Amino acid sequence: MPVTTLNGHEIHVNEEGFLTDPTEWDEELAVALATQIGITMTDGHWSAIRFLRKDFDEVGETPTLRRVATVGGIPIKELFVMFPQKPAKKMAYVAGLPKPVGCV
Repeated sequence: MPVTTLNGHEIHVNEEGFLTDPTEWDEELAVALATQIGITMTDGHWSAIRFLRKDFDEVGETPTLRRVATVGGIPIKELFVMFPQKPAKKMAYVAGLPKPVGCV
């Protein structure tokens, strides 16, 4: 797996840039990852990212957009505003998790 350095963090990533080891993630790295894709983190963003991390720890896979909306309680429309165009993929990227199943 390729290794890259971002904001002083040495991280292992796949060919699409997703972290391959979620334990390398921290909130400082999340800010750097978000900045790379043009997102400025707000409380709403953190709520979604923290839900993804918690759900991943409990379930063992990256939650889908529908799961974030139904279980996480964040409306899909809000997710599209916070993470435009491909919210599930962008949330997973910022959260340091694998791309959700079914994401292109």
